[in-house]
Amino acid sequence: MAEKNELLDGVSPETDELASTLMGDALDLLAAGDPFCVLLAVQDASGEVTSFEFSDDGAEACLDAARAKVGQVAGARRYAIAYEGAVEAADDGFADALLLEFGERGWRSYSAYSLVDGAGSGDGFTWTDPAPAGEVPPLL
Repeated sequence: MAEKNELLDGVSPETDELASTLMGDALDLLAAGDPFCVLLAVQDASGEVTSFEFSDDGAEACLDAARAKVGQVAGARRYAIAYEGAVEAADDGFADALLLEFGERGWRSYSAYSLVDGAGSGDGFTWTDPAPAGEVPPLL
């Protein structure tokens, strides 16, 4: 039997759907050239999703504010955070990416990224399938 404080591995279908929807919305914004800093979606146990955008400060401060907000939302069950950044590319320095963090109360939390190119170019915008970026500290 698992320890009481042990977190579950993997991702529930509900968290996967929340994270995928937020990532899709963020990719649409990038394709259209609509700027954003950090996007947050929080879902409660009843399935209601509340969305937030953080843009009134620097990128790191907005990300910190989004992470802090997760625990402040009453009844929060799961969350997803999306933001622009860069990841190290093999032999090419860094590449533009959409970064995603997601988790659920009682589960391990993870991050992923999708490489992006051509932001603001509509149909010329390209992205890769999301790739895992590792485990992150749980926010719930």
